[in-house]
Amino acid sequence: MKHLYNEEDWRILKQKMEASNEARLTVSFYQYHRLGNPQLFRDYLYIHWSELGVLGRTYVAREGINAQISVPREQYEAFRDHLYSISFLEGIRLNLAIEDDGKSFYKLIIKVRDKILADGLQDETFDVSKRGQHLDAEAFNELCKSEDSILIDMRNHYEHEVGHFKGAITPDVDTFRDSLPYILEHLKGKENNNIIMYCTGGIRCEKASAWLKHQGFGKVHQLEGGIIEYARQVQNKGLENRFVGKNFVFDERMGERISEEVIARCHQCGEPCDDHTNCANSACHLLFIQCDACKAKHQNCCSHACQEALQEPEEAQRLRRKSAAERNAGRLFRKGRAEHLTYKQVHRPFEKALIEIQFQQVSESEDKTYS
Repeated sequence: MKHLYNEEDWRILKQKMEASNEARLTVSFYQYHRLGNPQLFRDYLYIHWSELGVLGRTYVAREGINAQISVPREQYEAFRDHLYSISFLEGIRLNLAIEDDGKSFYKLIIKVRDKILADGLQDETFDVSKRGQHLDAEAFNELCKSEDSILIDMRNHYEHEVGHFKGAITPDVDTFRDSLPYILEHLKGKENNNIIMYCTGGIRCEKASAWLKHQGFGKVHQLEGGIIEYARQVQNKGLENRFVGKNFVFDERMGERISEEVIARCHQCGEPCDDHTNCANSACHLLFIQCDACKAKHQNCCSHACQEALQEPEEAQRLRRKSAAERNAGRLFRKGRAEHLTYKQVHRPFEKALIEIQFQQVSESEDKTYS
């Protein structure tokens, strides 16, 4: 149905968004729920959200809904009322962005997928609703200080490179589906420890915590509302902020600052920087960290080859894009990984991080014994 899809050129839509002065709120939410007809639900949302001026990206599947959207401020109450009128979404927590210029999205996209969060799991006995215990910011801070706790970042390498919680294990993975078997393998023998997980807004921890419980881990916890809600509670309640750096977000902003520390470096010159960008050569489109000086020097490109490609006639660039799309069909563009990114920060392997945490715990225990 043509009216259920926006077919305007994305470049024109982006220009409209950038030129607009409309006040908008960036909102994210998710809910695991068994849907009988995801396509019908998708169409229903598109009709109502279009009328309210909602933009953004939403995935609907038989297991529920995952949404990152932008809502006109003057329509926010109407949007919330409509959302809450849907039985399984009544009263759902809506995460509002910490730093928001109102230009996070420029088009409404609602897609039906097999899952709202690709996990690679084929276990029919797995029940995602049997999740770990939710922790608010205060309880999270306290449990993180326990010697028996293991804190795990459930995000990808390019996300935790620019910001993460103190003492967290940051697996060097590309996708969520990569992280599940990796973490399970390296947590063997830790079934009785306090396992604490966190991610951007909570959706990955919801599934990962349920998966660990399904695998026999007894004390599994997750940060409720993720980093976004944590930052809000820390600010409102005057709590200790244990997060350092920037929170990566999947929209035009690419990040929101949670603390003043800059823990990453420009991938091209090595200067302190935590600003992500996509290579201006659309046949490459590599996601990487680039400082302002390198942005000017390299014309927003990741390499000299991409700079040269930008000088080619439009037809040649179009053929490059087509060739790249065919080569990468069904595969993820590499994010922050390329041999020419000299200063790409390589995180410590999971095993080394876990050993260091265990050693620290043993050392502290011995200090108490002999003091």
